[in-house]
Amino acid sequence: MSLVFEAYERQFCEVSANLYSKCPAADGELKKQSMSEMNAELEEAETLIKKMDLEARTLEPDVRTTLLAKIKAHASDLKNLKNQVKKIASNQAHRTAREELLELRMGDKLEVSADQRGRLLMAQSSTDRLNSSTDRIRESRKQTVEAEELGASILQDLHRQRQSLLHAHGTLQGVDDSISRSKKILTAMARRMDRNKWIGGLIIAALVLTIIIILYFKLSR
Repeated sequence: MSLVFEAYERQFCEVSANLYSKCPAADGELKKQSMSEMNAELEEAETLIKKMDLEARTLEPDVRTTLLAKIKAHASDLKNLKNQVKKIASNQAHRTAREELLELRMGDKLEVSADQRGRLLMAQSSTDRLNSSTDRIRESRKQTVEAEELGASILQDLHRQRQSLLHAHGTLQGVDDSISRSKKILTAMARRMDRNKWIGGLIIAALVLTIIIILYFKLSR
């Protein structure tokens, strides 16, 4: 299994475990900052799912099938977490609406002091700054994911090119082996031809010598 995939999966499990631990405690009153943190963690978990998917698709088919099944299970867990957080947000919205309604009714009977009004304005300003920071973080995460997707695509192209080079190398190795075998065969044939030449020369010399001896004996008589 890919070490990169394992690292992404470990991060996802940590984030999802943290979210699961927060969900039961979120049945009570929840601050806007805590809700923003949970939404940010959901986005981080979704980003990790995408990273795991991209990494799995660069691996061998048998490993890829196993990892995609694990990703499917993680995606199901993430969907369950999203539903829980959505339910919590809905309950929080209803609770806030009721509180605001009560405050409005009380405002009809009581005057809000200048100090209270100032605190409300400061709280609103803090909320606006928090929302602005959350938007910037979300945009930064989006750009990071896009950059990682581009990097994963480049890695896939490099992987395919590497496979092509390895195939070409194997083909050249086969050609080199064929050339080596042909060279050995030609060398053996050349040696055999040289040996045959020597044998033929010896045979001719023996025949000539035999003829000379026969002529000698005939002429001597």
